[in-house]
Amino acid sequence: MARIAFIGLGNMGGPMARNLLTAGHTVVGVDLAPAACAAHAAAGGTVAASTAEAVRDADAVVTMLPVGRHVREVVLGEGGVLASAAPGTLLIDSSTIDVETARAVAAQAEAAGFPMVDAPVSGGTVGAEAATLTFMVGGPEEAFRRAEPLLQPMGRTIVHAGPSGSGQAAKICNNMIAGTTMIAVAEAFILAERLGLDAQKLFDVASKSSGQCWSLTTYCPVPGPVPTSPANRDHKPGFAAALMWKDLKLAQQAAAATGAATPLGAQAAALYALFCGSGHGDLDFSGIVRMLRGEG
Repeated sequence: MARIAFIGLGNMGGPMARNLLTAGHTVVGVDLAPAACAAHAAAGGTVAASTAEAVRDADAVVTMLPVGRHVREVVLGEGGVLASAAPGTLLIDSSTIDVETARAVAAQAEAAGFPMVDAPVSGGTVGAEAATLTFMVGGPEEAFRRAEPLLQPMGRTIVHAGPSGSGQAAKICNNMIAGTTMIAVAEAFILAERLGLDAQKLFDVASKSSGQCWSLTTYCPVPGPVPTSPANRDHKPGFAAALMWKDLKLAQQAAAATGAATPLGAQAAALYALFCGSGHGDLDFSGIVRMLRGEG
């Protein structure tokens, strides 16, 4: 079993760390929120006072942080991972950040003797709790082989997407699909309402026809057809709208940097900006159906 430092014990990182504990690993956690640290300790983990303390003697370091600048600070900054861990320690960044930062941090880490992978996830808090996350992993083959056994207790699907940054690339492309198809599905159900077509009947047809997609069959944005979707719990987030907006912005940043035409992705990002700006960023991203209905 490995000694793992886990930096970032929030809504995603907390349950991920608990699954590593359940698998028998020693997990030393760090978080700025006292409640997150207390929950980690209650689950059997050890809490460190600083990143430097957490990574000392660690076999691997997992980071789950909000944005790219936090990853730079924690990994490269004074008192950070590279300054405090032993060379050869495996670094796994499961944050969702921009591709440029992921590649830059990995390059500096590897130059200092630290193998690193970017391993963002899909599956939301439900997947984190149930250990059914999908990991999209970028990095050298050898680093991926070392990381895979540590990712397995936290996820159901682990894909080596390619060299450093490829995991982040896969994540933002995947979520651009999810964000845009959620809007299309929500629009279809609103149109069905206006036409007098029952939501269940539309679901019965579309789920078996050319309209079939994850946003319909797993995450249907209206109550009823999919009992486990957030629509049946008042759009309380499995994946908050603010997080989807963040990912759509990352996709647009990448599109601009590469000259890719993504007009639907751009429209989706603009619509989620309006939704979050109207005070609904803490709802699930499927809650955008409310805005399209004129409810907010």
